[in-house]
Amino acid sequence: MFGFLAIGQNYFPSHVDPWEKRLPEEFNIKNSKLNKAIDFANENEYRGSTDLRIAILKGFEREPYHKILGPTKKRGGPAGMILKNGYLVASWGEIKRVDMTFSVTKSYLSSIAGLAVDRGLFKAKDYVADLIWDTTFDGAHNQQIKWEHLLNQSSDWSGTLWGIHDWADRPPLAGNIDDWKSRALNVPGTFYKYNDVRVNVLAYSLLNVWRKPLPQILKYYIMDPIGASTSWRWYGYKNSWIELDGNRMQSVSGGGHSGGGLFISTEDHARFGLLFLNNGRWKSKQIISREWIEEATRSSPAKLNYGYMWWLNKKGTDRYWDGVPENVFYASGFGGNYIVIIPNHDLVIVTRWIEPTQVGVFIKMVLDAM
Repeated sequence: MFGFLAIGQNYFPSHVDPWEKRLPEEFNIKNSKLNKAIDFANENEYRGSTDLRIAILKGFEREPYHKILGPTKKRGGPAGMILKNGYLVASWGEIKRVDMTFSVTKSYLSSIAGLAVDRGLFKAKDYVADLIWDTTFDGAHNQQIKWEHLLNQSSDWSGTLWGIHDWADRPPLAGNIDDWKSRALNVPGTFYKYNDVRVNVLAYSLLNVWRKPLPQILKYYIMDPIGASTSWRWYGYKNSWIELDGNRMQSVSGGGHSGGGLFISTEDHARFGLLFLNNGRWKSKQIISREWIEEATRSSPAKLNYGYMWWLNKKGTDRYWDGVPENVFYASGFGGNYIVIIPNHDLVIVTRWIEPTQVGVFIKMVLDAM
C-alpha cells in the first residue's frame, strides 16, 4: 500500500504497519544492478563461525586473559535493508531476526552521550572526573580525560574494569605483557586506540550520570519514539553489576568483544539509521539535536576517519571506500555488521554478516545502481 508522501520526500515507518515498499525504478534506481549488489552481499558471507562464541575466541585469541563474560547468540545468515528516502527498496535475509551486533553498539552508546549533552548534563569538553568522582578516574593521567576523549577513543584511560585490563585489549603486535603494562601513557586527545575497556568506562560513566540503566534511556528517548520493536536487548557482563541509589543496575558493554552488547534486528537498525539520515528528527520531533550529530560525525584530532563512535569515509585513511562520498558515515561491528548513512542519496544501508573486506565493494555496487 502506498502512502500519501510524494516521491522524494522522506517517509517514516509506523510502529504497527509494515514498512512501506517502493520499487527501485520509482527512484530511477537500476534494479538489475541493485540485485547484483545484493547477490554479492549474500555470496560474501562473513567467514567466521555461526557459533559466535567460537568466532569471538578465535578473533581475539592474541589477547591475554581474554574470556567471554556476557551473553552470546548463534548468528543468522546475511541480511540487510536498503532505504531510499525512508522507503524500503530492497531487503534480503531475516530482517526481523535478533542477532548480536558487536561494535555497532558503540554508535548507540554515543547517542546516549548525545542525549545527555542535549539536556545539559555535561559538555563534551568537560572533565569526566568532575562527575565521576569514585576511583575510576584517579591519578594525574586519568583526571585529564574529557568526555570527548572517551567518545573518540583517544583517552588512553589506564586501569582495570570488570576484571579486564586496558592494556590487554587489542595489544600491539610487538612486545609482551611486561612491555604493554609498563607503556608510556599518551596525553588524552592525542592518540587514538580502539579499546573496548575504555568504551565500557564510558558506558559506566554514563550510567552514573543518568542514574538509570542505559537500555531504559535508549528505549524511552530513542527506540520507542522511532517505533522500534521490543525485541532488542542490551547486555553487560556477569560481573558488571553495581549498586546505585540503592538499586542494583548492570553497566552494559559497548560491544560483544567479551559477549554482551546490543542484540537487535536489522529492521530496528534501519530505523536508527533513518533517524541519523534525518539529522536526529523523526517526523516532526527532534529526538537528538542536529548539533550533536554534526559533532559526532566530525573528524577527531587523533583519527581523521573517526568521530564520536561513528566511522567516517575519509580519503587517504584506512577503511576508505573508493568511489563512495566522503560525507558517508557508518556504524561498524565485528563479523560484518554495518549501518551506513549516505546523505547525498538519502540512503540508509544496513548489512549484516558480510565479509568486512568486501563491504566497501558492496556499498559502491549499490551506489552504481543509483
